[in-house]
Parts: sequence; C-alpha cells; structure tokens
Amino acid sequence: MKRFLICLLACLLVFSSVMVCFAEDGVITVKNTKYDDATGLLTFSIANTTQINISESMIAFTFDENEVTFENYMGGILTGEIKAGTEKEVVTAVNINNFDEKNPPQIGLTFQYIEEVGKIDTTTQQAIKAQDIKNIFPESTTPMQAVINFLNQTGFMALAQNYKLIIMLLISFVLMYLAIVKKFEPLLLLPIAFGMMLTNLPGAEMFHEELFADGHIHWELFSASNTFSVGLIDILYLGVKLGIYPCLIFLGVGAMTDFEPLIANPKSLLLGAAAQLGIFITFIGASTLFGFSSTEAASTGIIGGADGPTAIFVTSKLAPHLLGPIAVAAYSYMALVPVIQPPIMKALTTKAERQIVMRPLRKVSKTEKILFPVAVTVFVTLLVPSAGPLVGCLMLGNLARECGVVDRISKTAQNELMNIVTIFLGISVGATATADAFLNLKTIQIIVMGVVAFGFGTAGGVLLAKFMNLFLKNKINPLIGSAGVSAVPMAARVSQTVGQKENPKNFLLMHAMGPNVAGVIGSAIAAGVLIALFG
Repeated sequence: MKRFLICLLACLLVFSSVMVCFAEDGVITVKNTKYDDATGLLTFSIANTTQINISESMIAFTFDENEVTFENYMGGILTGEIKAGTEKEVVTAVNINNFDEKNPPQIGLTFQYIEEVGKIDTTTQQAIKAQDIKNIFPESTTPMQAVINFLNQTGFMALAQNYKLIIMLLISFVLMYLAIVKKFEPLLLLPIAFGMMLTNLPGAEMFHEELFADGHIHWELFSASNTFSVGLIDILYLGVKLGIYPCLIFLGVGAMTDFEPLIANPKSLLLGAAAQLGIFITFIGASTLFGFSSTEAASTGIIGGADGPTAIFVTSKLAPHLLGPIAVAAYSYMALVPVIQPPIMKALTTKAERQIVMRPLRKVSKTEKILFPVAVTVFVTLLVPSAGPLVGCLMLGNLARECGVVDRISKTAQNELMNIVTIFLGISVGATATADAFLNLKTIQIIVMGVVAFGFGTAGGVLLAKFMNLFLKNKINPLIGSAGVSAVPMAARVSQTVGQKENPKNFLLMHAMGPNVAGVIGSAIAAGVLIALFG
C-alpha cells in the first residue's frame, strides 16, 4: 500500500512538472463553436485555464457589423461567473449573412482579467490585463499546435497551475489510507475522502458551488441547461441540503439501537444531557476567541455531540460553506474517541471511583420498549420542534425494531437503506471540501475546537456522575458519564475498557450504553436548539 501511494505521488509530480513546460500563465480558449443557420443560434464553450475567476462584466464581443448582428447583444455575454479551471457553454442569438463554414466571419471576444478581493464587489476589483481572441471559429492547426491545445485542456495542466488542488488530492489520499488501513470510521470516511478527490479533479465538473451559493439552493440554475451543466454530485448533494440523508441515517440508527439500558436507568438521560456541554462551550469559544459568526460557531460546536449525521444536518442548514472541514473533523474525532477520552476520564476520577461496581439493570418489558419511542417523539417535538425530523426518524426506526410486526422495514433500515444513504451522504459531503473552502485558517480553527468540544463533552458527563453520587445511595461509576457523547457504541466500550483495567470484575458496558444512547437523543435536541436559535 505504501509503495503504491509513493508511486502514485511520484507519477503525479512528474506529470505535473511536464505539464508546466507547456503552461505559461494560463489562457482562455474557445472551443466547440457551432452556428445553426436555420435558428440563428451561435453556440460555443469558454474554457478558463487561468487562476483567476472571470465575471460576465469582463467579456465583450468584437465583430464585423456588416456581416454579423447580435440580436440580444447588451454589451457582454450573460454567462455568469466562469471560475478558474472551469468552462461554460454560451448560446447567443446571431444573424450571420451568407454564413460559410469554410470561410466563417471574424467574431472575437475580449476578456478583462481581474483579481477578486473578498466577496464580489466591482468597486474593489483591480484589473490586471486583457486578452483578446480574434476569432472564435476554429482555424487549421499544425499537429504540434493540436497537441499543445489538447494538453492545455487536460486536468493535468490545471493541476500544474494550481498547487492547492494537488494538496487537496493528497489530503483525500491520506483520509482513504486512514479509512482503509487504520479503519477510522471507514463507512463514512472512505466515501467522504473519495468525494473530496472527485471535487478536486479539475475538469470533472461533478459539483458546482454556484448552485448552492449563500446557503440557498438556486433552482433556476438547475434548469438553465444553456448556460450551466449540472453534475452528478450536484444532484446527490440535494439530499444533504434538504436534510434528507441525515434523517434517513437516524432512521437506520434507531433500528439498530436498543434503548433498554436507558429505560432501565432513566438517570442515564441526565448523563447524556451533561455530555452536550462540549457543544455549548465550543460555541462560546469559537464565537469569542476566533470571531466565528453565530451560525459558524454553532456548526463547529455540534462536533462535540460526537454524532456525524447531526453535525452534517446542522451545518448544512447554518453554515454550508464549512460542511467539508466540519464533517472531516467530526468523523475523524469520532474514530479517535478511544484516544481522546481515557486521559480525561482518569484525570477527573479517583481510583476508588473507577472501581465502583454498579448493580445489574432491571428487566424492561416489551410494552415499555414500544411506548418509549412514541413518548420521546411527542415530548421532544413539542419541546424543540426543529429537532423533530432527527428525533422522529430515530424513534421510528426504534419502534420498527421493537414492535415486532415490521421486521422487513426494520432490516431494510438497518442494512440496505443505511448503506445506500451512507454512500450518497459521504460522497456529497466530501465534494464540498474544495480547495478554497478547505485550505484556510478557519479549517485549522475548526480542528482545534473539535478537540475542545470532545474534551468538554467527556468531562461534562463524568463530572455530573460525580455530582449525582453525592445524593445517590447506589453509587454510579463516573466512567459511564463519558459515554454520554453519542459515539455509539464506541464510547460505551471505552468506559468498559477503562473500568475493567481498574477492576477486572467490573462490567460497565450495559450501564454505559444508557448514557450512550441518551447522547444520541441529547445531540439531536441540541441540534434542534441551535437551529431554532440561529437558523
């Protein structure tokens, strides 16, 4: 595996170096020019291989007025922005007198390069240079020119001109390695890494940020087939943006979750709630220390819930531009729960507290198991309506599991549906990790705050358990409080492992599962609160 990655990286660097030999400063080319004499429609594609975005205000036609008339010409081509490394099709109404394919008229384009400062603002843009294309109709070329033109249009050329894309590809390869070799949350980290790779392969055009700019779905661009080509991931990403995939994931999670430990020991619900402390501490820290907006801070804080679908659900609604780094951070830290939690658990507890043996849980009746998801759905939705979609799907899946009359639905939710949605969710989320969105200071800040969120979440559950022991006759082992983060069942296993090292006869797994599944409910409620406050 290591040799394969080294060889792949070497080939990429060598090919990129060769491409640089053909590259100058990047050019703008026009290709696939067609004119329909019957309809008067002139069609061509503008390919931008520069590193500068081109807006519609920088493009103008030049033509022979005696031969060509642009019926809808208004001083520029209404194409919208053509981002660096992309191309866009243009269709314009034209009347060409006596059009001859062998001897077409001279129709040129003038482009004005500009450097964008922050958000698009014409008052702050600075012109760099202009480029003219004398004729958009193809001319005869020599074989060498044809080869150079082909190379200029390849994705390798774009890689040679934009080092950020190469960095993002390398990051995606590292994430694939962690998922496949180290088995860090492979079910979602692998699709996320592959989606990250796809979106940073220049020319693939599978995901377009313009369709989801400013946090909204621009439906009008989906139907504008003449000026915009919708990619595969654009369609898949609608499931994230509309909140469909996270809810379906919760449906599967509910079908796989046994709430019996929580029902048998309702006090566990308090531990699950206390473990959400990390969400709100991180929210305060991100907004005060790093200057995040309230929506960005809320999306960063939800990492502390240790629930990937919840983090995606909140971020897609509040701060979609941070979806890539937050998803990667959330799932990476979920995989690192066995590394992050034990030092915190030991630092906050004494040896005697870690050795506390808890009484066996009572047996829960089937009636209680059936009534529980119904009661939780009604209560939580009435309390926090915005948490209804997540909690409702979670409890529907659990009801299908416990009622015993819809086994086919329960098994489908646990297996086929869960697997399909996981693929779509991972690829879609990974595709949002573009070079511009990922390679910046804010991503580093999110990674730092993610650790803080997990740490305070773990500490919140442990400290509340210690506090409860001041009033309880039957003491709680504080280690199970750390399982209040909703990384099911990994956090519960960590409580079991740490406790058994102190007392080999101590079995905390089932006791820890109570706050663990309570954390799933708690993170969904916290998500609903954040959406209600800042959505």
